[in-house]
Amino acid sequence: MKNIVILISGDGTNMEAILRTAKAAKWEKNLQAQVVAVISNRPNAKGLALAQQHGITTQVVDHTVFARTPDPREAFDQALITEIDKYAPTLVVLAGFMRILTPIFVAHYEGRLVNIHPSLLPAFPGLHTHQRAIDAGCKFAGATVHMVTSDLDHGHILSQAVVPIVENDTADSLAARVLTQEHLIYPAAIAKLLKPRPPTENS
Repeated sequence: MKNIVILISGDGTNMEAILRTAKAAKWEKNLQAQVVAVISNRPNAKGLALAQQHGITTQVVDHTVFARTPDPREAFDQALITEIDKYAPTLVVLAGFMRILTPIFVAHYEGRLVNIHPSLLPAFPGLHTHQRAIDAGCKFAGATVHMVTSDLDHGHILSQAVVPIVENDTADSLAARVLTQEHLIYPAAIAKLLKPRPPTENS
């Protein structure tokens, strides 16, 4: 069985989209895959309750606990690795996980770490993507599912969705339309990663 661990920091809407799709598409039967845990760096993340409603184990690794350590980011990431590895994950899925991960963390899960970003990468990495797209006069925005590397919002692109920017769009109105597409492309991209690869001629 392929184990999936999802990391969240907030409402967990992408997480819930993944959980709903996993159930509806019978990932456990058809892909031999299951979401085994949802972990948050924030104890008050609303997504934790959502995950529990779906019967998923939840945990909190509070990043603020490590504030007084010599290297808070690395100490947090090491603690997070310890918890994640208890589930022997095939994939670690970032779903609104608002932490910049250290190279140690990224290297540990190389080839297994997936993220969704609310822009058409490589355009607009980082924060405030929707307002930046509007300010730049873009005609389109969107979302990108990609493998995670040590470079922020880079890595091999797995899937993208394009959303038109319309007259009088605000960052909030655009974000809402992009989010509906995120909920479609993220579970689909994860399912594609989990599908067994056909044998090659040389195998």
